[in-house]
Amino acid sequence: MPNPPSTPETAPGSRPRGALRYDLTASVVVFLVALPLCVGVAVASGVPAELGIVTGIVGGLLTGFLPGSSLQVSGPAAGLTVLVYEAVQTYGLAALGVLVLAAGLLQLAMGALKLGRWFRAISVAVVQGMLAGIGLVLIAGQVYALADLEAPGSGLGKLAGLPGLVLDVAASPEALAALCVGVGTIALLALWPRWKAAARVLPAPLVAVAAATLAVAVFGLPVARVQVKGLLDAVQPPGGAEFAALADVAMLGTVLAFALIASAESLFSAAAVDRLHSGPRTDYDKELMAQGAGNAVCGALGALPMTAVIVRSAANVQAGARTKASRVLHGVWLLVFAAAFPAALGVIPVAALAGVLVHAGFKLVPWKDLGPLWREHRGELAILVVTAVAIVVGNLFEGVLIGLFLAVAKTAWQVSHVHIEVTEEPVAEEGALQGAQPALKIRVLGNATFLRLPKLLDSLESLPADRELHLDLSGLRHVDHACALALATWEERHNALAGAAPPVKVTVAAGAEV
Repeated sequence: MPNPPSTPETAPGSRPRGALRYDLTASVVVFLVALPLCVGVAVASGVPAELGIVTGIVGGLLTGFLPGSSLQVSGPAAGLTVLVYEAVQTYGLAALGVLVLAAGLLQLAMGALKLGRWFRAISVAVVQGMLAGIGLVLIAGQVYALADLEAPGSGLGKLAGLPGLVLDVAASPEALAALCVGVGTIALLALWPRWKAAARVLPAPLVAVAAATLAVAVFGLPVARVQVKGLLDAVQPPGGAEFAALADVAMLGTVLAFALIASAESLFSAAAVDRLHSGPRTDYDKELMAQGAGNAVCGALGALPMTAVIVRSAANVQAGARTKASRVLHGVWLLVFAAAFPAALGVIPVAALAGVLVHAGFKLVPWKDLGPLWREHRGELAILVVTAVAIVVGNLFEGVLIGLFLAVAKTAWQVSHVHIEVTEEPVAEEGALQGAQPALKIRVLGNATFLRLPKLLDSLESLPADRELHLDLSGLRHVDHACALALATWEERHNALAGAAPPVKVTVAAGAEV
């Protein structure tokens, strides 16, 4: 259903009269949604909780102020959790800043080169497969955190360790208590939005984490809590040694993965947010540069990478935001909270944040799209599934590359459609008196590429060898070199039989460009 036309007084993204009142309310809602997610993503990424808040602050105060998309909100995202965790485990926490900084500079360069709009050309199946794979790995890892246990390093290791996890939880009262806290958090996240009146006032993530924290405090449960350092202590700008490590090809691959995946997630989020309101549309190149500027600053502070996040962005629109002031103010509230109440983070149980991320990982998998894809676009479903499985089995970067390759191959196969029409040409009157057989006209239609060459040659070679053949290529839109050479070879072979009785002759009509 299309959005109703907006008036100057109500158009989101514009500067209507009285907009500050709406933006102020929306900023508080977004802050309440963002706070547990910022902390949860940081903990799941293997970095201090404060670094997630730092990224959220930069996403609000800097990226929120820059042009691009007026209503989408940026911050640390669950979609990059797996990649960040792998990078921290491989290169160390000190290297995170330089990785994020380099990725931000790459995003700035891509935006300056007007490459933002090209991200819309990425196959939706690849993006959905990427998010599904991230969601599955996130769930598999955070299931261990639900019980305050250490997760194996690889995706397959996490899956293989699930039976042992059940035994460990059953044998440990502490793990069982943490699991109850985490499962209760997930249940509240799923049920709270059904109470629509309350959900409009208090967002589900805040309610779930607050309830879990209260339950742990009241019953004195022996569960792990978030470790707090302090905002300034957590900030670790990269040094010269970290910059020198960029000479490593593997680190450059991680930078490329950060930049491409963060950019794709941000710009697809922008497209989704544009469908939620009727205000100004996103300028993709400016939005890409805004994300790059934010990541460059986050990298300089040694914080997490950022993307535009659909959960916070949707909350911003639904709360009635009118201008970019709402997302800037949400950054102000994060900064005030981190400066004035840092100890409040230390009472949050880790299992509750794990529950938030398990719920977020579940929502990353496009469950509702699987049925329609199976019925109507099974090729797209295959790309989605292979991409997701490759991410679970291997890693995020390799999985996305495999998905992109499959998408290109599928498109090339579909575009290279070719078929043959065979008709009999009228026989001249003198030929009819002599009992001559009519010549066959073979018309080739479509796009003749090497992918369909076996089928094309099989069809041509099945034609009768004792009839005159007229080959018409005028219906081809494209002929690649392999097909052109094969058709020429087939023509020469048949023309070589012209001296035999009865004669066989092939004539070629004008066709497409080679």
